[in-house]
Amino acid sequence: MDSPNEQNFFLRRHVELLLSSYQRLTRKALITDLAPDKSAKAIWEAPFFVASHNAAADPVLTYGNQTALDLFEMDWAQFTSTPSRFTAEAPERAERERLLTTVARQGYIDDYSGVRISSSGRRFRIERATVWNLIDEAGIKIGQAATFSRWEYLDEETPKC
Repeated sequence: MDSPNEQNFFLRRHVELLLSSYQRLTRKALITDLAPDKSAKAIWEAPFFVASHNAAADPVLTYGNQTALDLFEMDWAQFTSTPSRFTAEAPERAERERLLTTVARQGYIDDYSGVRISSSGRRFRIERATVWNLIDEAGIKIGQAATFSRWEYLDEETPKC
């Protein structure tokens, strides 16, 4: 699949799933005041992180906006073929797994913080992330998604927000 662009409508259908699941579970809008045909482009270009993975036993990333690709230092093809567990360092993976289990049970959480690692090994701490289940029109859980707007590189003193 090509990265989000005008020809594929910025993967509007997947973004609509992200937004509708988020709204249904959190009772908040991830973005506001946009027509549905503009939402997918707005999420792609958003200055905050948005990503998702599928519901496989070893979930693989299925979407990442440009901020997500930049943070993890990957292109679209690399990002969407990466098992999501590799976004955390090995010592952080047990905590990440507990987080995902809690989200699966409760539907979402909105206060997750943890350390992530880019493809080049650059570490950053995320704060106040919201992680939620992706539920399709039939009510079937097809994955999970996350968003956050606060992160800090651990090898630098200046936070990136």
